[in-house]
Amino acid sequence: MSHQLHLNAFLMGVGHHEAAWRHPRTEARNVLRVGHFQELARIAERGKLDSVFFADGLAVGPRIERNTQAVFEPITLLSAMAVVTERVGLIATASTGYNEPYNLARKFASLDQISGGRAGWNIVTSGTADEAANFGYDQVPDHDGRYERAAEFVDAATALWDSWEDDAVVLDAETGVFADPSKVHTIDHHGDRFQVRGPLNVPRSAQGRPLLVQAGSSTSGKDFAGRYAEAVFTAQRSIPEGREFYREVKALAAGHGRDPGDVLILPGIVPFIAETEEAAKRLEQEFTDLISPEYSLRQLSQMLGLDLTDHPLDAPLPPLPPIEQIRGNQSRYQLVKELAARESLTVRSLIAALGGGRGHRTIAGTPEQIADDLQAWFEAGAADGFNVMPPYLPGGLIDFVDQVVPILQARGLFRTEYTERTLRGHYGLGRHTGRFAQVAAAAGA
Repeated sequence: MSHQLHLNAFLMGVGHHEAAWRHPRTEARNVLRVGHFQELARIAERGKLDSVFFADGLAVGPRIERNTQAVFEPITLLSAMAVVTERVGLIATASTGYNEPYNLARKFASLDQISGGRAGWNIVTSGTADEAANFGYDQVPDHDGRYERAAEFVDAATALWDSWEDDAVVLDAETGVFADPSKVHTIDHHGDRFQVRGPLNVPRSAQGRPLLVQAGSSTSGKDFAGRYAEAVFTAQRSIPEGREFYREVKALAAGHGRDPGDVLILPGIVPFIAETEEAAKRLEQEFTDLISPEYSLRQLSQMLGLDLTDHPLDAPLPPLPPIEQIRGNQSRYQLVKELAARESLTVRSLIAALGGGRGHRTIAGTPEQIADDLQAWFEAGAADGFNVMPPYLPGGLIDFVDQVVPILQARGLFRTEYTERTLRGHYGLGRHTGRFAQVAAAAGA
């Protein structure tokens, strides 16, 4: 395989493991320190990673007594990280369920300008009851309906990002012309859910528009990815599963008239890294031993849409409903259900297996073993790269950047220097050409 893989650092508080904040390798107060996150961005940039990424939710989380997954709103946080970095991409999660296209398009366009063209949007539809309750809903909106809203939302947002042509800003002080009004366009979006006139009040960035990212693996989610996504974060757990998902999403992209090469598949990995495999596994066990069952049961209940808080830890899961009845995250529900059945796990064993990455694959080994694993997935056609989820921070990211990345570089699998300045450039995508520029070019022809 002649091309190189892509690496995104998925950052969460002081680590992805739910007990990370309790472990002596972390400083719990860092979850409230902007400087901590700025340092993580600098570490990722030192490793020449494509991007950093924050998940987000619009509720306090499953059990605030024991943990919280996020404190800062990610676009705001990434703006603070943008000013201490120059190259690494900056991807924020934002919901199509509880935002409006104009406001959100403006926020991402602002981050894109602040960072010099390094912004990306992880598009989510928000599937938890706690989030719904914060916006006046007594239940989670229907799964397919959420994706229908998301599609129209993205159509409106991308049109807004195109509403300024590349050369619309004139800044001619002598003539007093700030912008050419003939190159700033209304979009006049009239849909079933949104009415948006435009134009946006932020000009186009160095990369044209933010990178579009998607993370759902349900039937609706995969079709949405094939239609819109330029990078897909996923939670495949084996190479055969990864290859099937890879093939399916690329085929869906082709079916939507897109180049499959413009859709990058990045499975999540949670790496525990040490000098020996035994030491890495001991380190993983240290974190497992710190899991709070009360938190884990509430989180598992949220994943499955079923109250398990009083369920015996040493019993298997109770009978679960068919996926069609799940209003929340269907792909994660199916992953957890299949994991428990395939390995005959008790609830206690299941929460231990999910503790590092909520269903994403965990690897414990030496730097060489981690690199071997990533290379095997990449060369088998199961991934274009990886969504690296350090179990503890900053140490887990430092170990990956300083120990695993050099091995991948030595094998010719990863860049040794940045060759591009924008996020789209890092992912091998050209600068996005706006629709009004296309219309003008067609008229000229």
